[in-house]
Amino acid sequence: MFETEINTSVAKAAAWLHKGEVVGIPTETVYGLAGNALNEDAVLKIFKAKNRPHFDPLIVHVHSIAAIEKYAAHIPPKAKLLLQKFSPGPLTVLLPKRECIPYLVTSGLDTVAIRVPNHPLTLQLLQEIDFPLAAPSANPFGYISPTSSYHVYDQLHGRIPYILDGGVTDVGVESTIVGFVDDEVVVNRLGGLAVEEIEKVVGKVRVETQQSANPKAPGMLQHHYAPKKKMFLLESAGKATDLEAGYILYNEHLPYISHQNQILLSPAGNLSEAAKNLFAAMRQLDKSDVSAIYAIRFPEMGLGRAINDRLYRASVNE
Repeated sequence: MFETEINTSVAKAAAWLHKGEVVGIPTETVYGLAGNALNEDAVLKIFKAKNRPHFDPLIVHVHSIAAIEKYAAHIPPKAKLLLQKFSPGPLTVLLPKRECIPYLVTSGLDTVAIRVPNHPLTLQLLQEIDFPLAAPSANPFGYISPTSSYHVYDQLHGRIPYILDGGVTDVGVESTIVGFVDDEVVVNRLGGLAVEEIEKVVGKVRVETQQSANPKAPGMLQHHYAPKKKMFLLESAGKATDLEAGYILYNEHLPYISHQNQILLSPAGNLSEAAKNLFAAMRQLDKSDVSAIYAIRFPEMGLGRAINDRLYRASVNE
């Protein structure tokens, strides 16, 4: 057991990582639980702290596109275009790995999920250490992803020694994961970079985010990001009939439900703002006295697609 510290010191985070421990780190998407990606003992501590199954691969974080070349055996031309446009940022690319990346990180796959996070503290940290960081979301496996250092502390205090405090995350949902099959770009996980933005750079892409018991990319498991309370995803507001439940809504209240049981993710109707507020809203309702949690499906465009993906995976879907 650790006396978990929350602090803004990058040097303290680096010191713990050099010791082979794991720490919470901020990114622009969600907080990550980071360890030395080249050290299998450190990677095992990530799985242990999260109670995460070893068949679910981890994302590797580096400080620059140039650093990606140290750990990926090949970067296809379209991957380079996307990296140049969107890195640092909420883009993860699936690339053939070099031997230095342990199979424990990739769950036995020959591809590694890798990205350059867009957070000043974590970029500084990555520049100060001489190894990449494996970092899934900093929460118990399957639960709602954390968007603040205090979310991390609430769930993992005692299990990890340190949380680097970078404030509330800007994007609020995990990175978009993109793979490459021959000359085709395939979106394996919807996330903080909209499909429409990717298509502006590389043309039409294939979206292949089906759930899997043996995923080829992080975040593809069928039940994930879930609160402890039962959660349901509704196709329309007309199906919202449980007066004792809590509701996650886009920009309009339901007139027949108590306002204290409703959370609007973006009163202004901004999908980026809604994505940023999604996981915090789920946590708030999960800790409240509501009987269950319902969400109304969001517009299937832009980051609305990623929001719907998270809501679906968090829901019972009976």
